[in-house]
Amino acid sequence: MSERKILVTSALPYANGPIHLGHLVEYIQTDIWVRFQRQRGNQCYFVCADDTHGTPIMLKADREGITPEQLITKVGIEHLADFTEFYVDFDNYHSTHSEENKIFSSLIYNRLRSAGHISSRTITQAYDPVKSMFLPDRFIKGDCPKCGAVDQYGDGCEACGATYSPIELKNAVSAISGEKPIEKDSVHYFFNLADFASMLSNWTTEGHLQPEVRNKLAEWLNSGLQQWDISRDAPYFGFEIPDAPGKYFYVWLDAPIGYMASFKNLCDKKSLSFDEFWSVESTTELYHFIGKDIIYFHALFWPAMLSGANFRLPTAIFAHGFLTVNGEKMSKSRGTFITARTYLNHLNPEYLRYYFAAKLSAGIDDIDLNFDDFSQRVNSDLVGKVVNIASRCSGFINKRFDNKLSLHCSELALFDEFVSCNILIAELYESREYGKAMREIMALADKANQYIDEKKPWLIAKQDNKETELHDVCSVGINLFRLLIAYLKPVIPSLASQAEKFLSIDSQIWPSEATPLLDHTVNIFIPLMTRVEADKISSIIVDSKENLEKTIDTSSPITKKNEPKFEPIADTIEFNDFAKLDLRIAKIIKATHVKDSDKLLQLTIDIGDETRNIFAGIKSAYSPEDLEGKLTLVIANLAPKKMRFGNSEGMVLAAGPGDKDIWILSPDNGAVAGMRVK
Repeated sequence: MSERKILVTSALPYANGPIHLGHLVEYIQTDIWVRFQRQRGNQCYFVCADDTHGTPIMLKADREGITPEQLITKVGIEHLADFTEFYVDFDNYHSTHSEENKIFSSLIYNRLRSAGHISSRTITQAYDPVKSMFLPDRFIKGDCPKCGAVDQYGDGCEACGATYSPIELKNAVSAISGEKPIEKDSVHYFFNLADFASMLSNWTTEGHLQPEVRNKLAEWLNSGLQQWDISRDAPYFGFEIPDAPGKYFYVWLDAPIGYMASFKNLCDKKSLSFDEFWSVESTTELYHFIGKDIIYFHALFWPAMLSGANFRLPTAIFAHGFLTVNGEKMSKSRGTFITARTYLNHLNPEYLRYYFAAKLSAGIDDIDLNFDDFSQRVNSDLVGKVVNIASRCSGFINKRFDNKLSLHCSELALFDEFVSCNILIAELYESREYGKAMREIMALADKANQYIDEKKPWLIAKQDNKETELHDVCSVGINLFRLLIAYLKPVIPSLASQAEKFLSIDSQIWPSEATPLLDHTVNIFIPLMTRVEADKISSIIVDSKENLEKTIDTSSPITKKNEPKFEPIADTIEFNDFAKLDLRIAKIIKATHVKDSDKLLQLTIDIGDETRNIFAGIKSAYSPEDLEGKLTLVIANLAPKKMRFGNSEGMVLAAGPGDKDIWILSPDNGAVAGMRVK
């Protein structure tokens, strides 16, 4: 087979937060495929970058009191450190905020514009009157205009997959201020996606996509392709559009171009040919690994942009599903929203690499990280089956034969059977059917262990004149272990490297023509992997909850006072749930003690259009005379609660660790009773 030339990318992680286990599904899936290709002798480059532009980056940097450039530099270092410790082996990791990306973004835009695929017009846009800025799609939430699903973002519906203009959302609100957006005019630039409808209809049915993805794209194509707004108004962190001052490329335009930019950066470092991989005449292969939530951008917009700008199209796009933990969506309050760093603080990253491999297929189904299954599978397969083979045989080889293997292979047929399985296992890796590949490899491990169990070297060692047989049996075991490691190498590269040191061999290529190690000296065996310990998993969950608690603002006097302990924040609610609260300024007209209660005060409050009776558990911090005449904040539409003292018709908002340290939230700045808080 002639050497293939392959360029592989993973989707770019956004530079506004840490890498978590959900992200790692994709990067581990991609890395396994890349390592397999390299092990087969193919020329395979793996590039990626941080996705660094857009309003969220700008706003987060502002909150942290740093520049966007400082933020993305810091996050980029953290991202690459996490990837490196999970053995994700990029040839180049770059940033979309780079000179290469700026050049390619402008080049593609200019080529599309020259070919008539870019148009401009004045549009009416959502504008936040409180923040004085046009609202990015993801900062508007409302009901999908297509299927009616509530709480959807302004650029696409996560329920039905439809894309639309943010102005089409029903019941829209600003996710920044909570204010209802107003309409404001602005000139915007559009990519005429419909110009490429015929090309896309052909390309999406020519084997470049998974069947599920192809079918979904057919639905979108049949419903008609709309123009794509590729511009954003200042203020915006990104690249300014050529000849359009104050207008910036939408982050989704320059993000996929980041693949090209990162590879160009690698080409400049390694003296590679960029055109060999990106020209329309290219005979090389280009693959994108992505999550199923960004199919529209990668399988419609991206090929159309490439085609219109005279660059090659992807050979294939591989989408994967999402990660659930213990059968549910990752949850911060349950401690299952786990960052890569939290995991690395407690567990071997190759446990997770193997577990993901054992669960992944070529489809787009979600995969589940079940901690009980995780422990059982890693302990049984990697430790109990694979590493155990070397452990069982190496002691005899060391003590009885001076670490040297037998002169001949007494089970050549068995060894050749293991080698012949390379064809099927290679096909499974190539087609990303990792779960099936792991099952085939573990079936071989079972055979190797069965062979050892049947031969019983521990009994042979006790018999006289059985040295040759003992030597042969243990040498066969070591040779079978070597093949298993070769097959698992794309998944557990560090363990494979340690095994190669034990075997005293060079880095293993794909064992399609492997022959036994004969009369070969190995090194003293050192345990290669320990079992997963349950307390480590418990520690990860605890630490994940603690990380959540650390997000509480410790600059507040409330959190500093007496250093209270906080319970984990409950599962998040959606904005529409919060919007249902009727928060009012209330004047406390009267406050009295509640008989037989150590905690409650009875408050009569004025909320503007009526008076209410509320029982508040603030007696330890306030005497009635301290409260009368004061303003406070209440939830006015809370359902009345019947208590033995009477009905409580609302809730006073207060905070603090307890006892005398309870503070009612007291508004000022000219507030009056009855004023609504938004």
